[in-house]
Amino acid sequence: IPKRLFGNFWFESELCILFADTNLGKSILAVQIADSISKGLPIEGFELEATSQPVLYFDFELSDKQFENRYSVNYKNHYYFSDLLLRIEINHNADIQTELSFEEALFSEVEKLIIQQGAKILIIDNLTYLKTETEKAKDALPLMKELKKLKAKHNLSILALAHTPKRDLSKPITRNDLQGSKMLINFCDSCFCIGESSHDSSLRYLKQIKQRNC
Repeated sequence: IPKRLFGNFWFESELCILFADTNLGKSILAVQIADSISKGLPIEGFELEATSQPVLYFDFELSDKQFENRYSVNYKNHYYFSDLLLRIEINHNADIQTELSFEEALFSEVEKLIIQQGAKILIIDNLTYLKTETEKAKDALPLMKELKKLKAKHNLSILALAHTPKRDLSKPITRNDLQGSKMLINFCDSCFCIGESSHDSSLRYLKQIKQRNC
């Protein structure tokens, strides 16, 4: 029976997508979920049934210093993360001598790390980096197929972050608000999003868009 990783939003063995507009806290929440799973401690209000285990957090957004700044006070009094939470970033100076495309080389490195660390939990921040264009259906389809293949091969639970294109904030969030929506939604197991309250811009809410386990 698949265990809950983040309440009813994300279960084991699911390819789950978390999407939101820019600066609404996708990465903050994703790191909080990674921290929770690596320590085996649930986030208040969200059930965690899995035990403490390795989590691979692929951070294609922040540099190491930007990440450090976010989780410290002026680079001092750092927040304590578990040794089981492994943050990975791209080495932009790496000399890749291969005939593979960038995406193929990246997926190959991701798979190597999964095998090396014996990790079953992957968080990818974000999908845009894995594929140069997720807006178009023809580009979104191979990306999701690769992720599903990886998930099935290694029995993974994957949380992938994605953006929303510009949207009308006066309307409710739907599956159509996800960048590259139809193909990404069809191929993922579950999906939820972060929205900004129309009554108070400092408030956030989570909305479940798709779920098969509950």
